[in-house]
Parts: sequence; C-alpha cells; structure tokens
Amino acid sequence: MYTFDRKLLTREFKLHVRLSMHTTFSIMALLISASLSANGSEDIEVLQNKENIFLPDYSYAGYHNGEKKIVANVDTTNIDVVNYGAFPNDHKDDTKAILKALDFAHTVKGHVTVTFPKGRFIIKDILKINRSDITISGKGMGASGTQLYFPMPLSIIDKTPTLNELRDYLRLHNKKQKDPEIYIDDYFSEYSWSGGVIWVQKENTRPVPYLKELDKQPQKISVISKGKRGDLTIEVTDAGGISKGDVLRIDWHNKKGKKGGIVNAIYGNTDQIIGSHHFDFPNRPLVMQPTQVKSVKGNKIEISDPLLHDINSNIPAHFSSWEHLKEVGIEGLSIHFPTGDTYGHHIEQGFNGIYLTSVFNGWIRDVSFNNADSALLTENSGNVTISNIRSYGTRFGHYGIHLGSVHNFLVEDAKILNPTVHTFSMNTKSTKSVFLRGVGFTQPTLDQHAGANHQNLYDNMTFHIEAKPSEDGPYYDLWFGGGAGYWQPGHGRYNTTWNSKIFVESGADSDETVRILGQTEGPDARVIGMYGNRKFEVEHNPSPYISDINSKMAIPSLYEYQKQQRLNK
Repeated sequence: MYTFDRKLLTREFKLHVRLSMHTTFSIMALLISASLSANGSEDIEVLQNKENIFLPDYSYAGYHNGEKKIVANVDTTNIDVVNYGAFPNDHKDDTKAILKALDFAHTVKGHVTVTFPKGRFIIKDILKINRSDITISGKGMGASGTQLYFPMPLSIIDKTPTLNELRDYLRLHNKKQKDPEIYIDDYFSEYSWSGGVIWVQKENTRPVPYLKELDKQPQKISVISKGKRGDLTIEVTDAGGISKGDVLRIDWHNKKGKKGGIVNAIYGNTDQIIGSHHFDFPNRPLVMQPTQVKSVKGNKIEISDPLLHDINSNIPAHFSSWEHLKEVGIEGLSIHFPTGDTYGHHIEQGFNGIYLTSVFNGWIRDVSFNNADSALLTENSGNVTISNIRSYGTRFGHYGIHLGSVHNFLVEDAKILNPTVHTFSMNTKSTKSVFLRGVGFTQPTLDQHAGANHQNLYDNMTFHIEAKPSEDGPYYDLWFGGGAGYWQPGHGRYNTTWNSKIFVESGADSDETVRILGQTEGPDARVIGMYGNRKFEVEHNPSPYISDINSKMAIPSLYEYQKQQRLNK
C-alpha cells in the first residue's frame, strides 16, 4: 500500500475517507494534513461513514520511472542530414538524402543523433527507426525550427509488409465502415490506428497480435510463485535465468475463462458484461507489465515499479522475454501534412505523425503536428515520456494521442487544438499511464477505449467545450469511449480523473448546471476534483467514486504529488 508516513515507500496509495451525510471533506485537504503528519499513523481517517478509497501509485510513469532527466547525450555521434544532401528551404525532394543519413546512423556503434537544421524539408517516404540508442533531433517545433513536410499519406508511401497481418485481419472479419449517406462502404484502414511517417519498431516484432496462426510465444524465463499488488519484490520458482538489469515482461494469462482470476483482478465483482476477447485468447497475455530487474537475491526479485496485480495460484503469472529498443528519442520537430478532408471514421488515409512501438525508456518532446489524422500512436512499449506536444490544423483527426498496450507512459503538456474523435486515448491493455496538464480545445474527449485498460490517470487536465442542449439541461460527453463489444467494459478498475478544469465556451448560461457524462465506462473509476466557469454534475456509468465536484484541489497534480513524496524519501 502507498501511505503518507514512514511507510511512504510502500507501493500503492490508499485513502481511508469517511464522510458524513451532511459534511463533505476535501480529499486534498486530507492529503495535506497527512503529508505534514509525523505521528506515524498508516491511514487517513475521518471518523464518519466507513469508506475505503484506493488509488494506485502513478508516480513511476515516464522515462526511467521519472528518476532520470532527459538530457542530450554528450557521447553521441552526430549525423547531419545536410552532409548527405538534404538542404532546407530549397523546395526540392529531400527523401533520398535523409534516408541515406538515417541508414548510415543505423550502422554507427554507440549512441547516435540524426540532426536537422532549421528550415523546411520535403519527405515522401517513412523515416523508420529500428535500433536502440538513437535520437532524431531538430531545432524546435516553432516557426524558426525544423519542419518536416510529408505531402503524401501512408496509404501511398508505405510499401512494406509490416501491416499485412492487420490488413488480412480486417478483411477476414469483414471490418467495414458503412455510411450510405456519404457513399462509404469500405474496409477499415490499417492506418486508422497504426503506422506513422516516423515509425519506431524493433525488427521482427508485432506491435499488436491479430491472427492466431501467427502467434509465437515469447521465451518463458521463470514462473512467478508469489507477488502482492503494489510490491516491488516478488518470488520466482527459479531465478537462474534472471540477472540484475534485465528488462523482462510480467505476463498474466487468462486460461480459466469468464471466471478467471485476472479478469476479476481487472474488473472486480462488476455486473457489466465482460467481452469475449478476455477469454478467447488464453495463449496471449491479458495484462503485460514490462519492468527492469533491480536485484536478485535467491528466488526474490526486486523490480523497478510496483506490481500491477497479485500473483498466486488463482492469478498466475510469469516472466517472459521481451524484444524491445531502448533510449530512443524524437525531439524538436514540426511534422506537417497538406490540408484536406477526412472522408470518414476508420477510413483515414494515413496522415499519421509518429508511431512508437517496442520501446523501453524513450522520449518524444517538443514536437508539433499539423493536419494529422492521428498525431501520435503508441503500442507495446513502457516507460516513455512524451512532453510538450502540439497538434493543430483543419483536418478532423481520429486520435490526438493514443496509448495502446503500453505501461508507465507519461504524456505531459500536450495541447490538442484540432478536432478529433478520440483526443486523449487510454487504449487496449494500457496500464499505469498518465496524461498530465493536457489541454483539449475542440470538443475534446477522454477516450477509455476498452480492452482491459486499467489503473490509468487523467491528471490536472483542461477542456474547452461547447455544451449541448437536452430536455434535462445542457450536457457534455467528456468520457467518450470507443472499442468493440468483445473488449468491453470501457475500462478496468481504478482509472482516475483528477482535478479537471472545464471551460464552457457556449451552450449553457452562466447560471446553468452542465452535466458531464461518461456513458459507457468501467467499474471503480475515481473522479476527484472538477471545476471551471460553470457548475457541474457528473453522470458516469457505472457509478464511480466521486469527490470535490465544483472544487479545485489544493494540490493540482496527483502524479507530481506522489512522485515528490516518493523521491523525497
């Protein structure tokens, strides 16, 4: 458990809040009093009604669990694209020269940085990164920085077989988008949620498995015999193949059908229908936690971040090998696409910015996207910090920022100005990831996209909304989720929305209460702190724990508070 005293370094965050029927106590006030307390009490209690409110410890999200700063590598080898014939602002195609520089960078030993000077470059191919220890670095995302202009979408420039599995899957299952009113009857685009003009992927890896016949089991390193949710130490049956510094993956499989222990751990005793993908693929892990081994002492293994779930005979798990890249960075760039229309949901052409997969300890910072279908898509990665991101333009996008099958991601200071279907997305199998201080400007959404995503955090976010009319008064659908029925519910336990600031731009008079909706979500959500320029009510299905609506929290960020407390100790 994570508490606020001598046991602060224990691994999860537990509040015992007891509220009276007539008196509301601010959770943040309780946090402050607890942080100042020196009496060694383990829990925070107000002696009224009994109510046990659990919050995960999110403080390990980000690059190296937030324990290292992202700094320029002084021992890097610099590869300047100009030296390979890519000259900015000459209105010529720079593709061949940039690819030549990038290809050479992949042969250099040690850390390498591919540098772009300020100015505009025209690129008509994908910039692929498939090695560790590489940075793609420009001179900034502003007007005087580095602009990479991609005039053609992935549907034209992607000549690789990388997404053939997804293409075959979409056709095998007749995944089509049909809208007769605008003459659409076509298969989903493989670029609707995959691929990017900057594409990071370790060779021969599958960001997402689709076809059963292509499944290959990773090497099982050791069975884990015992572990408690929130702890940093677990026990294995045989530690012979495990060494300090190893990056491994903890896999929880569900081989017990609808009543499997890991299903219950994700969703609790919910009465919501659990989609079939939770039990139709017993040979695929349902929950994955990439982590680093900190120490090995006999059969006891110390890992770098708190265990997501209990491990025992009812909830079995094991260490697997995990193919990944490390220390990959993308920074200081403006990625531009041409203006144009979006022809429909799920049939995007593939004006996608960055597709980051199979990375452990990486970063994306100071990058902007103009007219993207999806600015930033991620899969199969862990411990990545994404900071100072800006997406704008006139194209109606699919995703702003998509976190799918990732663990411990930190997305901080992202501003999404263009309209999107899913603005800030916690997607399939994402865990312990954090959106911090993000701002959504054009009907933004918090997309909890089903698929066993759980223990994620929206923290100190700001939303500019246009309220909609109804017979029950103005409303806004903020938690606007997606995901197929076979992956429902919308999310698992303990997804948290902390201290949201909402600006109602229109649609509600100053004296009206605006209902903030989440209609297809998941069990045991936490909605704590919501304020703005109107009075709000929260209507979230199923019912979450709700506190401090129409109240600004004294400590704005749960993530930063938890991290400060942990690192100070």
